[in-house]
Amino acid sequence: MKIAENLKQLKKEIPEKVSLVAVSKTKSVESIQEAYNAGQRDFGENKVQEMVQKWEALPRDIQWHMIGHVQRNKVKYMAPFVHLIHGVDTQKLLLEIEKQAAKNDRVINCLLQVHIAEESSKFGFEPNEVAAVLKQNQSLSHVNIIGLMGMATLTDDKEQIKREFQQLKSLFDELFASKPNPVLSMGMSGDYPLAIATGSNMIRVGSLIFGARNY
Repeated sequence: MKIAENLKQLKKEIPEKVSLVAVSKTKSVESIQEAYNAGQRDFGENKVQEMVQKWEALPRDIQWHMIGHVQRNKVKYMAPFVHLIHGVDTQKLLLEIEKQAAKNDRVINCLLQVHIAEESSKFGFEPNEVAAVLKQNQSLSHVNIIGLMGMATLTDDKEQIKREFQQLKSLFDELFASKPNPVLSMGMSGDYPLAIATGSNMIRVGSLIFGARNY
């Protein structure tokens, strides 16, 4: 029952307005079922094939979040069911999601991933590109861009992490303030308290729920 206890503890610590995505990548169907039995409904995966297998094996009211880097040729596999794609980082990917969503007669919710970290290995649009991307894609009828996602630099420097989160929050406020229920997905196991304090309303937490990751 450790997973259920971890979830209960975590939910005590986060405000009600903050959505919790349980990062279940590399975790077993049994572990996810345990979290589900404890009331968790939103789960995050970073590999499309793994997410498809789990979707087939688990209850249908689970909301699956694709939180990893997405290859365009894999979109078709998750288009029938994915709840939210967090890491939309190119125009080509947006157009592929539009195409596959149309084939499935669905509107797929997406977040634009913004590059806020100092590490060049992180994906995402540059902050100064985001407004133009939103404008360019207003006419898409099967993609709904509902907010932004970002990952801070992997560092112990709390001030730097805070600065990066603040940068994303001010961009989010500027572009999404007038939209209904917009999503700002930032914060993971190591930095979610700081992300929430900075204004995040969706966090992605894995190891604090499921324990250390199995690779």
